[in-house]
Amino acid sequence: MNEKFTTVKELPDSEKPYEKFLKSGPGSLSDAELLAVIIRSGTHGRKSIEVSQEFLSKGNQNLLNLYEIPFEEMQKICGIGQVKAIQLKCIAELSKRISETRYRRKLMLNNPPSIAACYMERLRHERQEQLLVLFFDAKCRLLADEILSVGSATVTGVPVREIFLAALQHSAVQLVLLHNHPSGIARPSAEDDAVTEKVAVSGRMLGIPLVDHIILGDQSYYSYMECKRILYRGENNDE
Repeated sequence: MNEKFTTVKELPDSEKPYEKFLKSGPGSLSDAELLAVIIRSGTHGRKSIEVSQEFLSKGNQNLLNLYEIPFEEMQKICGIGQVKAIQLKCIAELSKRISETRYRRKLMLNNPPSIAACYMERLRHERQEQLLVLFFDAKCRLLADEILSVGSATVTGVPVREIFLAALQHSAVQLVLLHNHPSGIARPSAEDDAVTEKVAVSGRMLGIPLVDHIILGDQSYYSYMECKRILYRGENNDE
């Protein structure tokens, strides 16, 4: 049976996002209209704008649904199949990368807010913890980053040997650990303390110090360096 598809082009002129864009720019479009441009066509007599409105009515009831609604759940919305769900998830990923690219230029090793801002958008929507290591050169420039673990990190599960092998491969001389708390609360746990100490001790022994460990919450962060809870560059901060 042939389905009737309603495209954005079939909307009245006053409701067409394309015409509205050309007349007043992208800022004039509502969230639903922006999504309608991506979704492009509806189904079963529903306009793309109606599909967008239903999408936005679920979960957070805003554009955060692009991050929060799982890929499989998106496809249960009438008018959003696999292809459109892929497109929407790609838009979400692009927004993360744009944000990270903007802040990466301002990233400084001894400035925890700049590091937190750079990685906030990438990690704040993740439902599992991700533990990353950031590699820096002698001029405090970021060389690379790598994911150490996904899920709650344990002391025994942190690949300390691989961290420092990778540091040598990248010619890094300083490290920063960074991970997210899916709860949104940027408060270190006892396990976080143990992981920090394990990597810091190894770093002091090998001459590649751990400068900081940053925990990301929802629009918040915690820095071990700012709170003077980490030994770095071989110095003792307990004095």
